[in-house]
Amino acid sequence: MSKLNIDQKSIKDLFSDNKADFLIPDYQRPYAWQEKECQTLWDDIFTFAFPDNDYTKFNSSNDEYFLGPIVTFKNEDKKQEIIDGQQRLTTLMLLLRAFYERYGSMMDQQSIKTKEMIEKCIWKTDEFGNPNKSELKIDSEVATDNEKEQFLRILRTGNAEDSDKSNYAINYRFFQGKIAEFLNTFPGYFSYLPIRILNNCILLPIEAESQDTALRIFSTLNDRGKPLSDADIFKAQFYKFYANQNRKDEFIAKWKDLEVLCTNYFHPISGTPMDELFTRYMYYERAKMGNKNTTTEALRKFFERNSYALLKKEETFNNLIDLANFWKAVLDEDVDKFSEDALRRLFVLNYAPNGMWTYAVSVYYMVNRDETDMLDDSKFCRFLDIIIAFIWTYALTNPGVNALRTPMYAELVNMYDGKEVEFADFKFDKQHVINVWNNYNFSNIRAITKSILTWWAMRDKSQERPTLERKFEIEHIFARNRQVNERSLQDARNLESLGNKSLLEKKINIRAADYRFADKKKYYEGFVNGRGQTKEGTIIHELVHLAQTASDFVESDIKDRSLKIQNAFIDFLQSHNLLK
Repeated sequence: MSKLNIDQKSIKDLFSDNKADFLIPDYQRPYAWQEKECQTLWDDIFTFAFPDNDYTKFNSSNDEYFLGPIVTFKNEDKKQEIIDGQQRLTTLMLLLRAFYERYGSMMDQQSIKTKEMIEKCIWKTDEFGNPNKSELKIDSEVATDNEKEQFLRILRTGNAEDSDKSNYAINYRFFQGKIAEFLNTFPGYFSYLPIRILNNCILLPIEAESQDTALRIFSTLNDRGKPLSDADIFKAQFYKFYANQNRKDEFIAKWKDLEVLCTNYFHPISGTPMDELFTRYMYYERAKMGNKNTTTEALRKFFERNSYALLKKEETFNNLIDLANFWKAVLDEDVDKFSEDALRRLFVLNYAPNGMWTYAVSVYYMVNRDETDMLDDSKFCRFLDIIIAFIWTYALTNPGVNALRTPMYAELVNMYDGKEVEFADFKFDKQHVINVWNNYNFSNIRAITKSILTWWAMRDKSQERPTLERKFEIEHIFARNRQVNERSLQDARNLESLGNKSLLEKKINIRAADYRFADKKKYYEGFVNGRGQTKEGTIIHELVHLAQTASDFVESDIKDRSLKIQNAFIDFLQSHNLLK
């Protein structure tokens, strides 16, 4: 069990400790507090220290104001690396520096003592307690903060130039203004405010044994804050690599562009968009290592291996950029990058029953791209077909994404080794697939239901490829309410069979939900209403064809269509040699 050092401390006790040596690490985000946050802090502290604007109502022995936790761990250089509390610590340092600067040459005893206390909070001291003004008690290495030097300069000199536009400078000048107002209003009690801030404003420093523990504590304590992602940690490693080559500005610009791209195109259920990119890339590196292990390491554990060796290579960062651009092209349905045949298959995969396909496609791209980052179209289409066929069937016969890991991870390694993707060791028994299919409950809540219906719609050569923005639901061609009213289906289970279901645009599905087939036909085809408004029909070709050629859709039609879908899928498996 990890040990924690937790000890409530005043600002003075925490900052003036001779061992205090805070570091805002390179993976942290830039300083983000603005004037409104500083105004709130000032108002809260002032109200606490001067209740009802009366300094005599403050009880210095008992009154405390809690500012929150500070989560750190001691790194290899013996510095207290800040995981949580960066914004508060930075702002408090600016506030204390503004007070110190205001004291100037004040020589009264209270001012001298208070000024000396602040000195010990800002600067390191020698064994006699004298400040060394060349050594601050806080440092910043934030990789993407181009203005951190302004913060350090303000602490060293007490000056924020008019040309300084950073949050550090703006907030420092804000505090200078507030302190000036306070001095004019309460000239005789000036030292009471900073001394009460130092002695009675409380922080809860939590020192963890390791970065991992500190990050876990942060995630637990700070449900309002934005926890550091794995990608934030990775960014720091790349930054160090590029900084050692005097190319840090180049890296920062590329990283920011990559963040924007990922934010626009990746929308993971958990983790950040950048974490999703690293996850997809991880499977390529796993394949390269020949790793078929179905127990997947946590993302950060994988990349921190051998002291983050993978992240100390320019090739890795360039690969991440290339992979992100590939997925941008996929989601943009880029006709310059992909053929229509490939785009149709990628559309189907967007309705996959799980996300494993994104890892397989990522590895395929990394392994098979040419010098212009293009893929051989015919080979890519064959690969996509096999992935569709295998994942869809596995979802039926071995439900759950965990079960899919065994064959998929093995195939990723084969893919990297240059072998054809064929799942040779995991072929399906034809009769078993048919038996499972016939006994399967294709309910709407099961993802595989929409997956198969999407595959079925797109195998129709007459079917126009919808855009990814067009949203589909599952339509009951023979309406549920029709069965409630007519009871015309002898086997009520046919109501939920695939033969009675189709993709249909959400807005049309809502309108056509409970109509008889004769009434539904106009919604499938589109029509002009009584107000002269054109109501768009469906893009699903099969439904349009049904509306134009059939007078009704009954139980025999459901059975016939169910068998057609099943037979077509079995043929699909056979054609890609996935049956024993």
